[in-house]
Amino acid sequence: MAEQEPLSATPDQRGVLRRTWPHLREHRRAVVVALATGAAATLTTVAVPAVIGAGVDRLLARDRTGLLVAVGALTALALLRLLLFRRAEILLTAVGERVVRRLRDLTVERLARAPLRFLEAQPSGDLLRRTTTEIADLATFVRAQLPEVLAVAGYLVFTTVLLLCYSPLLTLVTLLVFVPAIGWVLRRFKKAAAPAFAAEAAAAGTVAATYRELVQSREMLVTGGGVDFWRARFREDTDRRYRAARRSQRALFVISLARLVQGATTAVLLLVGGWLAAEGRISVGTVVVFVLATRQLFDSATQASHLLGQLQLTAVGLARLLDLLARTAPRSSPVRSAGAAVPTAGRGVLEVAGVHYAYVSSTRVLSGVDLRFEAGERVGLVGPTGAGKTTLAKLLTGLYAPDSGSVRYDGRDLRDLPAQEVRRRIVLIPQRVHLIRGTLLDNLGLVPEEPGEDRIRSAVHDLGLTAWVDSLPGGLHTPLGGGAGGLSAGELQLIGLVRAALVDPGVLVLDEASADLDPETALRVETAIDTLRADRTLIVVAHREATIDRLPRVVRLAPGAVPTGR
Repeated sequence: MAEQEPLSATPDQRGVLRRTWPHLREHRRAVVVALATGAAATLTTVAVPAVIGAGVDRLLARDRTGLLVAVGALTALALLRLLLFRRAEILLTAVGERVVRRLRDLTVERLARAPLRFLEAQPSGDLLRRTTTEIADLATFVRAQLPEVLAVAGYLVFTTVLLLCYSPLLTLVTLLVFVPAIGWVLRRFKKAAAPAFAAEAAAAGTVAATYRELVQSREMLVTGGGVDFWRARFREDTDRRYRAARRSQRALFVISLARLVQGATTAVLLLVGGWLAAEGRISVGTVVVFVLATRQLFDSATQASHLLGQLQLTAVGLARLLDLLARTAPRSSPVRSAGAAVPTAGRGVLEVAGVHYAYVSSTRVLSGVDLRFEAGERVGLVGPTGAGKTTLAKLLTGLYAPDSGSVRYDGRDLRDLPAQEVRRRIVLIPQRVHLIRGTLLDNLGLVPEEPGEDRIRSAVHDLGLTAWVDSLPGGLHTPLGGGAGGLSAGELQLIGLVRAALVDPGVLVLDEASADLDPETALRVETAIDTLRADRTLIVVAHREATIDRLPRVVRLAPGAVPTGR
């Protein structure tokens, strides 16, 4: 099997809008109303030059009544513009925030159900950036820039129509000067910006991943003398990001050439418009309309040029987010995340048939594994580092899917069972149990079907851990941070064992729960394991000889070899 493909660093921008539409579909009516309100607001702004032009003509004709009407119309347009733009901004922001919330919820849901193999293949800092920073950037764009983008687009279209209605000839002259020049500037910007902003986003993700490595591996780096190496690599990553940012700024500089284009176009407009007015082919008011409307047109083009950079950044972030959502779609999960309830035996047989597994296509970790674990058996998985013990444990629990072959519980392939059923029947307690921010009670309750405090206390008592819980400052309500939460490795194992007791699985897989623990904590862990064992299958990834000697059956693994044992 091919090596797990990492997330794309520079996703294709062409399909971003198409891939975003499904998330907008449920808000179609709100989107239409918001766009219509925005268009009406833009029309009120576009109408202002026409009203001023009419007022100038009435003034030159000494038509006082017409002038007063123009002034009244201008006042009404100003008030209507204020109301419509405010309403359009609220509607667009509301719809945009709903879409952002939907994307955020969907990202969390997909990552929670994503195959462990996929998550382990991605730099954690890059995943963090995609799911936090880039969603936050998208939310900022929705609140601040999206209304401006739509308004600018409306200005460009409606102002062009207005100018055509007044003087097709003068409009043609204006467009012939302005459009080719501004088009050249925008093409140069697009050509430079697309790779520049994508490279900057990828470089920022790399910096985040490198920094996260320091947070996670600080102790190892300090004690092993690797800080200088890490610092050198971090400096290289930040230098790369700096160069990428400079490249993005050079791309933004190209767009500033639009101001030169605007100045040249205004000069041509005044010359041609003045000549046409002198010839009597157009009125002075029409020239005024063109001067004001093209100024508005140029301001919109300038604003659009400033927005293009932010739009490009947002498009890159959105594309990266959609890439993550596509790669974590449910179809790629090793076990089914939904489906009708499929009853399985509470204490069933676990079978491994012809399983092959490789992280890299050229190097197999497990090859042709055939094992059978009877209900209630106690089995040890032993072997040297790299033999595939932990990999087999994750295959047995459905966290990994085999490249070929199958893992079956009670005769059913784990991939054909709903995820909830697999998690209810087979539980893995890793060597390093992770915590969330909250109390001990919160962490013990991280199991299906919220157990409640009384049930948790009962499980703690049954495992003989009441004295340990009472020794903590707040008992079950002791606050714990994320990560280790200030607990020892053995105490983390105790939390994993209580969680397993609350689930009551048919198969319990432990990654050497009592390895490298102090004697007192090791005794607590082993007592709890003996209590948990009861009639369920117990599979232990064993390292210590004392643990191996206590197990009736031992399966020995060697790198790339078929398991053997009694």
